[in-house]
Amino acid sequence: MYAVGIDTGSRYTRVVICAYENGRIRFLGAGVAESQGWLKGRIADQNAVADSVLAALRAAEQSAGGVSVESAVVGMGGPTTRGHSGRGVLELGYVREIDRRDVTRVVDRASRVQLMEDRMVLQLFPQDFVVDDHPGHRDPRRMLASRLEINVHLVTCSVQEHNSLVGAVNQAHLTVEETVFEALAACYATVLPEGRREGIAVVDIGAQSSELVIYYGDAMHLASAIPICGDHFTRDLAQALHLSFDEAETVKMAYGSAISSDVPENVYIELPTPEDRQRRDAPRRLVARILEARAVELFKYVRNEFARVGMDRALIGGVFLTGSGSKLPGLCDAAENVLECQTRFGWTEGIQSWPPELNDPEWSTVAGLAMYSAKLKQQLQFQKDNSSWLGKMLK
Repeated sequence: MYAVGIDTGSRYTRVVICAYENGRIRFLGAGVAESQGWLKGRIADQNAVADSVLAALRAAEQSAGGVSVESAVVGMGGPTTRGHSGRGVLELGYVREIDRRDVTRVVDRASRVQLMEDRMVLQLFPQDFVVDDHPGHRDPRRMLASRLEINVHLVTCSVQEHNSLVGAVNQAHLTVEETVFEALAACYATVLPEGRREGIAVVDIGAQSSELVIYYGDAMHLASAIPICGDHFTRDLAQALHLSFDEAETVKMAYGSAISSDVPENVYIELPTPEDRQRRDAPRRLVARILEARAVELFKYVRNEFARVGMDRALIGGVFLTGSGSKLPGLCDAAENVLECQTRFGWTEGIQSWPPELNDPEWSTVAGLAMYSAKLKQQLQFQKDNSSWLGKMLK
């Protein structure tokens, strides 16, 4: 049985194929292809996205020894994804034992929220149950009560964007098992459930979009999109140094740093110039100052999100950075300076035979999607016996 994840990033599309055997997940192969058809984190050309998915899939199947896969879990993110708090209430009528059907009904009521046009619920995450006005229960089954409530966090997205993404994957001859919020997938791969209980956050910084999730205890407290991504850093350099976008990206990765104080003042770098132009130099510290300003802005936004759910300076487990944009040198240090908590890269855990060359924060999201696919297969029978909403209640 294969567990497959697809991360349709705006710069690269990644596919990971794993074998799910006896409750364990083992790496088989991976493929990557340059993404086409994206504009500012949204799908502009569905056919081009489908071609990118198909190219990455073929590379992954070949890497896995020529296997053929038919379905996958797909990551969903971008500027159209948002998090909302919700609540469901169920009056039982008289004091009796709460059973599974009651839990299903109250979850279903929490999911029936009034959404704006072109919005849909992507995922639902229970926070806690309230049994006869007593909050803080994780599993209320077999308890005696006359009233049951649930507090949830809902991740919503654009119906049009979701349908375009699913359509592109279908064009690549794959069935979509589930669409999963990308930052949740990154969290799923990098932080084990027991590691989330002291409070953690995962910031997934992509090329054209970034997302954030916050966990405390066993519950998700926040899921949100962040309006600052890796391309913002590159555009800042391009405008300040009069470079093309590709030239600025090269300078960023070769000479950039998010901490300007670590860069000596008397070091200059040669900027890319056309052959018919004179050589241009720039202070390396100037490059770092430009990038540092954007990094501070990014993590101030993240800190404001922490404060919005009462988690500022409360995340004992720290912050994990994933995505291609997190690889900017000094970004972890910049995050620690602004957020005032431990920050580290998110590395993939929990997949047997995971190759060292993929031990990179760029691959965390797609690894989490493959792990989520394995979890869905493990709970397949459970999902058949319960409502579709309860089937999405994965840690």
